[in-house]
Amino acid sequence: MKVSRLALTWLGAAAALIGASLAGPAAADSVEDFYKGRNITLYVGFSAGGGYDTYARTVARYWGNHIPGHPNFVVKNRPGAGSLILANELYNVLPKDGTVVGIFARGMAMEPLLGNKKAKFEARKFDWIGSANNEVSVCVAWHTTPVNTFNDLLTRGMVVGGTGPGADTDIFPKVLNNVIGTKLKLITGYPGGTDVNLAMERGEVEGRCGYSWSSLKSRNADWIEQKKARILVQISLEKHPELAHIPLITEFTRDPDDLKAMEVIFSRQVMGRPFTAPPGIPAERLKALRDGFMATMKDPQFVADTQKQDLEITPVSGEEMSRLVERVYGSSARAIALAQEAVTSESKTQISKKEVSLTTVSGTIAAVEDGGREIQFKVKDKTHKAKVSGSRTKITVGGKDSSRKAIKAGLVCDISYTGDGSEAKDISCK
Repeated sequence: MKVSRLALTWLGAAAALIGASLAGPAAADSVEDFYKGRNITLYVGFSAGGGYDTYARTVARYWGNHIPGHPNFVVKNRPGAGSLILANELYNVLPKDGTVVGIFARGMAMEPLLGNKKAKFEARKFDWIGSANNEVSVCVAWHTTPVNTFNDLLTRGMVVGGTGPGADTDIFPKVLNNVIGTKLKLITGYPGGTDVNLAMERGEVEGRCGYSWSSLKSRNADWIEQKKARILVQISLEKHPELAHIPLITEFTRDPDDLKAMEVIFSRQVMGRPFTAPPGIPAERLKALRDGFMATMKDPQFVADTQKQDLEITPVSGEEMSRLVERVYGSSARAIALAQEAVTSESKTQISKKEVSLTTVSGTIAAVEDGGREIQFKVKDKTHKAKVSGSRTKITVGGKDSSRKAIKAGLVCDISYTGDGSEAKDISCK
């Protein structure tokens, strides 16, 4: 039977319409189908208990509610080299299918630009998801240290603690020494910000340069209330409204070249708590992650949770982060060269490496908190604390390998850790 050309045209159009109608719902449901019943692993580039870890775990509790399919988020810590290890693994090793995301140091995106040869990634190719806030960092001095104002850093100086290359705690002291002329000394190699804070309390270091104001408020509010720490300067491009009386770092130079270099370096503050995914994940899944992240920032339960913890939330979208990275990488060669020198030159900074030593004690578990992530234990009637990692802390109960869920109040355990409040390396319970 002959079929006219007109009929063939009509049949082809009808087939196309039918195909489109069938493909539409399938495409729309593909993200939901993919994520339904799945886990998304959220890696944190620092040890448990610090600011990045706190933001990550808080976001993770609600993020899945705003992604089609409602995946479950599992948070894992991957500390090392100021979160450089995680950045390299996200870019080169971890799955690129939308089941893995991460949060690392806000300045990590600028590391290749600033000459860090160990940064094995191209920042512009990361699939940026969003930042929980636009951050302002501070330099703080412990109250027993004879440092009262920023000008004291220009004369006496101060010993500060750091977590590794790429982290603000290590970069900012060098920048301040190179550009402003401070006399900061750096002890680096602490596993995370919590460990630096504990070192301040123990008297190992005198202060910290590169401490997020939001973290200081949420994690160490007693330092402010009891005047245990003095805030010396704000490190950002704009002042925080709550710190109007504290000077901004750009106030200490009028040299236009220095100001341009600091703009390149401190632009990272906009990416205060940067969440990202490996490059090349499917576009529709990236959109779902981004949309879900921004929806989480407005979730009433999330907002209430952050207010309870005194976490600052001033969200920045993934699209904004991508544009920022492009803009910074497009800075003039002169500004980049000056920024590189400020960040990398160690000629004006005395740097030493922290040797982490373990202490093993025998104590009785008094309390288990936050789903087993923190324990309290008594040794000779004195109560101590330790963080417990689900992946790095080796746990045995009754001679058998166990998880942190097996740790219960009343158990007698041998606990190896670096100091009160730090992460336990080994917990062996009878």
